[in-house]
Amino acid sequence: MLERIAAIATKEARQIRRDPRTLALLILLPALMLVLYGYALNFDVKHIRVAVLDQDHSDASRLFADGLFQSEYFARAGCLEDSAEAEAWLDAGRGRAVLVIPRGFGADTAEEQPAVVQALVAGDNANAAHLTLGYLDGLARYCSQRWQHERAQRHGRPAPVAPVQVEPRVWYNPTLASSQSLLPGLIGFLLMVIGAVATSLSVVREKERGTLEQLMVSATRPAEFVVGKVTPYLLIMLLTEALILVVARALFGVPLRGSPGWLLAASVVYLLGGLGVGLLISTIADTQQVAFQIAALVTMLPSMLLSDLVFPIASMPLALQQVTWLVPARHFIAILRGLMLKGAGPSAWGRPLLVLVVFAATVFGVATQRLARSLRGT
Repeated sequence: MLERIAAIATKEARQIRRDPRTLALLILLPALMLVLYGYALNFDVKHIRVAVLDQDHSDASRLFADGLFQSEYFARAGCLEDSAEAEAWLDAGRGRAVLVIPRGFGADTAEEQPAVVQALVAGDNANAAHLTLGYLDGLARYCSQRWQHERAQRHGRPAPVAPVQVEPRVWYNPTLASSQSLLPGLIGFLLMVIGAVATSLSVVREKERGTLEQLMVSATRPAEFVVGKVTPYLLIMLLTEALILVVARALFGVPLRGSPGWLLAASVVYLLGGLGVGLLISTIADTQQVAFQIAALVTMLPSMLLSDLVFPIASMPLALQQVTWLVPARHFIAILRGLMLKGAGPSAWGRPLLVLVVFAATVFGVATQRLARSLRGT
């Protein structure tokens, strides 16, 4: 049995070596896509273009506006004259927000009265608008507290103390860089898509050439054929994952705080599930074009939309949250974030790993049975 499996694996490895496109698909493409997505998918909103409509023209209004643009989150995009110009400026998409300082702002602050500043924010991009409002609110509070301290010092009064102060300490990702949480998810996404596509194309290619029937006429059993067919792809995908981890560390500083051994074990289980999906697709498709389309549809959309990669699962409708349990990328991404960012042990991500084991065993079993049944029918 082992000799037959080794023979099939050697044959598949030779075919992969002779096909540079397949090697590029398996090794280079995931690393290139990681770099592309790593730089393109960035939720860190900085240097937001903001214009100022100063209707007060006082020292206080100028100081307030200047303090706003001392932060890296905002960039001064110009000074406007009236509300009509502000509306036209936002309509043209020249920036994200307009800061309106009304008349009487300086007088109100001088008399220590509450002063109101208006922020006109473009809501065509809801995420950017939400972050812009949060930044503006935080900076306004900071400026207000600073002015209160300065007035207290000038008048010889004790500085006011806020009744509640929050001292944040961010664990696992102190800089709150979006790449730290996105890249582990991208690794799971890429491995699933590339693995399923490559395996499905490989088996369907055997069908098109007529060599699949020749193999099965021999003493080779379906289970032996599946194991031999998958083994080279499993080893190559593990090598690809190692390359991706090196790229993520070198370019984006993504750490690996957990055990490399546990990462290898979880990756093997996850890749077996992805390769099993490709085998299952190969029992349905008769051409490589159809296999590619099915594999891309089945793996790409769920792994991107329903895996907690881009959209938080907790924000989804309850029914859709239950569907995400069927997406293996969701569980592998949870394992990757636990290992890479948190350095957590199996007690933190043992349940997702168990789900992946069940998924891989089920998919492989169904794929092997369907492949054997289809070949007996031929």
